[in-house]
Amino acid sequence: MKVLPKQSVSMYTRDRIRLDADVYYPDAEGTFPVLLMRQPYGRAIASTVVYAHPVWYASQGYIVVIQDVRGRGTSEGEFKLFENEIEDGFETVNWAASLPRSNGKVGMYGFSYQGMTQLYAAVKRPEALKAICPAMLAPDVYQDWAYENGAFCLFANLGWAIQLAAETARLKGDESAFLELSRAAKNMPLGDRIPARPDLMQKFADYDAYYQTWLDRSDPTDSYWQKLMVDVSAIDIPMLYIGGWFDTYMRGTLRSYRSSKQAQLIVGVWAHLPWGRKVGAIDYGADAVSFCDRAQIRWFDHWLKDQELNDPPVQLFEMGSNEWRSFSEFPKGKQIALHLTSTGLAGMDDRDGQLKDQPSEAAIDVIVHDPWRPVPALGGHVVYPCGSLDRSGIDARSDVLTYTTAPLEADLHLVGEIVAEIYASSDSPSFDLCAVLSEVKPNGSIMNFTQGYLSIDRSEPSMHRISLQPTCICIPKGSAIRLSLSGACFPAYSVNAGTGTKPGEASAIDFQIITIMIHTGNAYPSKLSLNRQ
Repeated sequence: MKVLPKQSVSMYTRDRIRLDADVYYPDAEGTFPVLLMRQPYGRAIASTVVYAHPVWYASQGYIVVIQDVRGRGTSEGEFKLFENEIEDGFETVNWAASLPRSNGKVGMYGFSYQGMTQLYAAVKRPEALKAICPAMLAPDVYQDWAYENGAFCLFANLGWAIQLAAETARLKGDESAFLELSRAAKNMPLGDRIPARPDLMQKFADYDAYYQTWLDRSDPTDSYWQKLMVDVSAIDIPMLYIGGWFDTYMRGTLRSYRSSKQAQLIVGVWAHLPWGRKVGAIDYGADAVSFCDRAQIRWFDHWLKDQELNDPPVQLFEMGSNEWRSFSEFPKGKQIALHLTSTGLAGMDDRDGQLKDQPSEAAIDVIVHDPWRPVPALGGHVVYPCGSLDRSGIDARSDVLTYTTAPLEADLHLVGEIVAEIYASSDSPSFDLCAVLSEVKPNGSIMNFTQGYLSIDRSEPSMHRISLQPTCICIPKGSAIRLSLSGACFPAYSVNAGTGTKPGEASAIDFQIITIMIHTGNAYPSKLSLNRQ
């Protein structure tokens, strides 16, 4: 179907703020349902970093609306991260439903911020909104966006804050601020007096949409976070969720899917962007390339055009086999436990620490975390480049403990959440634990496939539960599984000062060397819990 040249149109909100949009109409007679995307990056981009251009969606028989949210692009008003999207979204859905040649039915699509605008618009239940496709999002902004298990997600939060601040400077015509922020985006400022609070973000505080607020409000019960949280269980329209095993917000996407009343799920082997066949160092094959554009059209054709839908409710890309697997619901799997065992030299010899079916004699492995040389982040879901990379060099460090299974005697299919239950103590009031799970290949390469992080504010021996990123992978016969533990993962997360001081207040000169003891054995059965499919 041919598409007419785009039209730029505007609507006015309840408080007389003009919101601008581009509208793409099919070049055909009749009325059509509307697909709406609301985003903060300038509507010309239209999420084409992961989706087909709106012209393609319009050619499938839809009126496509790409709108600049308040205070972004050419829309009027002040941009406040997420804070106006419930009311503005509700009004925009109703406005889109009344456009010329609209049949009154609206669907929404988009990822990341654009995924959140869908949930926010759905909160007030506009009658015209019939279905949505939220991708790569986290409705609990504190738990799955700003912080991970109490640890501030430094790299992702700061990088995004600099991007948004630079765009605000550009919109205001402040060229010097824009250039300084743009340079910082390419070489992030992580060496100031308070490493998590760069001088740059304080200098351009007027252009900062959220970063300092997220640092200052580290308490998850703060009313700020409660206002931004979306109760997905209260939304009763059909949702097609899209996630990626190496996406920053995969935990939130899966949690949201499980809370939804009527939902389907697609998870590929993708980072936040792009959604292609290669992530990190691994090429997962042609089948790994995103099919989400066609899947979304089938979804909207069903709910907005009453066409049949035959797609499986859950589609997961399995790494290792590099195949898509279909399920009627997200699989639970059979839980298996692997116990950490060693003679106390798991940081000195990668043959010493082992993962076994049963605990063995008591032992203590020691991590000495030095803030001068914190264990670096490599791949995973939080830093760029994301994905699976060979971490054999990192695992050779003495401040990284490794625990490895014997080579597998048969293929092992893992799916869903993985949890490390680690008994740990420290000589400091606070410390962090990073847990990385990797495949040890017969050729000696060590390829990470999931990880988790936890910030801890107690020193006595106790069990700490580290939730790792959900995954779906086949570990082949002959390979082994390795758990790596460390006291940092920088700059993915802020380095723990060791004093109990929050990241936004911790001065680099006060950072402490932290000794962390990992306890294993019958009295302290540190273990890894996995779900075998």
